Amino acid sequence: MAGTDAAQAPIKRYGQLLDQAGVCPSSLYEYARPPAGTGGGVSLAACLDRPSVLATALRQKAGTIADFRDLRVHASVLQQDLALSIIGPLVTRLFLEGESYLPEPSQIRLVPGVESPQWHFDSQGPQASMEVFVSRTAGLVNAWYPVFRQEFGVSPGAYWSSVGLALCAPFSALWDKAPPEALCRQATGWLELFDCDAGEFIDWIPAEFNQQQCAIPQRRGCCLKFKLPEEGYCGTCGVYRKERMSDCRE
Repeated sequence: MAGTDAAQAPIKRYGQLLDQAGVCPSSLYEYARPPAGTGGGVSLAACLDRPSVLATALRQKAGTIADFRDLRVHASVLQQDLALSIIGPLVTRLFLEGESYLPEPSQIRLVPGVESPQWHFDSQGPQASMEVFVSRTAGLVNAWYPVFRQEFGVSPGAYWSSVGLALCAPFSALWDKAPPEALCRQATGWLELFDCDAGEFIDWIPAEFNQQQCAIPQRRGCCLKFKLPEEGYCGTCGVYRKERMSDCRE
């Protein structure tokens, strides 16, 4: 029983954070649903087993990829999409319901889209408890890393900061509502539960924006999205951290 209570502690503390923020849990369910699977596309499992499959999808997305540097940029952004659109909602579901589906590669599919491929999730099978979710998800993101790093050159900072943002999705939903100090403390402690490097590449910083107290997650690695046409720096990017933090204080 003691082990179960300890495993549920993050959920209990998050519930208290919701109360402090004056947020009803039901209002967050829109963030707890990854894009639904349609049965089409290619599975993430196939992409990991045969990286050439993922490379083909990236070229379809980009049109023309001139060299490995271009491939790296598109792979980094696609990996960020994978983390934020699949893992993030599943973590949010975990905090709201106390259990969630695991981001198993066989249930994640890369589906062709009008403008670019999209990650979809087939929610099948039983849901996992908090303790199992933390352990299994850490194992999965550790297993995916070598493919994105070795085959596509995605940097450690880019990969793990995207994973870190996804794991902190429930806290990001409260960035301008919950007490900043408490939110930053909980989000940092939550990342420390995962046996992976995500916690080393995300900083949670209390700040003031437009005279409102808030908590801002900052990446220690760039996803390179700014290198794509008509794209800029992400709101969590640490490249211009000092300038943005200065703007927050004005």
